[in-house]
Formats: sequence, structure tokens, C-alpha cells
Amino acid sequence: MKEETSSPARKPRSDVARNRDRLLRAAREVFGSGSAGASLEAVARRAGVGIGTLYRHFPTREALFETVYRYEVDQLAALAETLAKEAGPVEALRQWLQAQVQLVATKKGMLAALALAAHAPADLYAYSFERLTAAIGILLNRAVDAGELRPDISPEEMLRTLIGLCYLHDQPGWQATVVRLVNVFVDGLLVSRAQPLNNGNYKR
Repeated sequence: MKEETSSPARKPRSDVARNRDRLLRAAREVFGSGSAGASLEAVARRAGVGIGTLYRHFPTREALFETVYRYEVDQLAALAETLAKEAGPVEALRQWLQAQVQLVATKKGMLAALALAAHAPADLYAYSFERLTAAIGILLNRAVDAGELRPDISPEEMLRTLIGLCYLHDQPGWQATVVRLVNVFVDGLLVSRAQPLNNGNYKR
């Protein structure tokens, strides 16, 4: 009988996937803080891995930026579907908009920390805008169909308004200010706080 020989144990592929996920979560936290110390080294430290491990997963700064951003966009798209099942129409919309503020914070932090050009690849923005417009549409249309929000605003208009609010504020703590303004904005769309006119517009 041929004697069996044992081969060296290979590192489980799950470890590779786990390290990648840890790096993505760490990058979101580090870059989202907007700190001057937000660097690739800081991301590796937060994830508990060496800088070499980071570069094996993300060979360039731009690769890390794009992967984190796409990851966040996909998470927001999934969140919209979850909230539509678990929260009331208006509350679900509020929670999603607040999560979107954090996405913008992450992107703003990455642009500064990674010293990237002012504009990322056009296909990345096209991808994110399409995904986020569809996600917000799920929640906005649900609230309109429930008779809780007025129907004269589109998902694209709401998304552009939110992004505009985010980029008008750059001082420390700006996220809390934007979340407060977003709540004021949503309150203004409540059907119970507006009366329709004959031409389909609304008055207070």
C-alpha cells in the first residue's frame, strides 16, 4: 500500500475574503472621518493588517477608492430594499437619506486623503447615480403611494438636493447639520403639512 504524504496546509480562501472585507470597512471609517491623517497606512492599521496586504488587494489608491465607493453604493441599494420591508414609508426614506449622507462623507474624505483628481472615472459616477436613483425611487414611490408624501418630486430631484446639501457644508460636524436639513426637507413634503392647489402645486 502506498503511504500517503501530507501536503502543507493552504491558507483558507475565506481568510483572503475576510481581509478584503475588513479593509473595505476600515477604509469607509477612516476616509469618512475626513481626518488629515486618513491615509492608506491608517486604513491598514484600522483593519489590523499589514500595508502589504492592502496593496495585494488594492494595488493603487484609485483601485481602493473605486472599490470602496462601489461597495457603499451597493450597500445603500440593498438598504433601500430592506427598509421598504421593515420601516414605515416616511421613516424608511429618512433613514436611507441619512445613510446617503455617510456615503458622501466617505467620498469627500477619500478625495482629500488620497489626493485624487477632482473627478473619478465617469463610469463610476454613472453607475452610482443610476443605482442610487433607483434605490431612492423605491422608498419615495412607496411613501407617495401610501399617501404620506406629495407626488411632485422625482427620485432624481431628491437625490440631487441631498448631494447639493452635502457639498455646501465642509466644516467639522457638517453631517449632523445636513441630516437636520434633510429632515426639514422631508417634513416639507408631508401631505399632512401641505394643501393641494387646483393646478397641482402645494401650499403651506
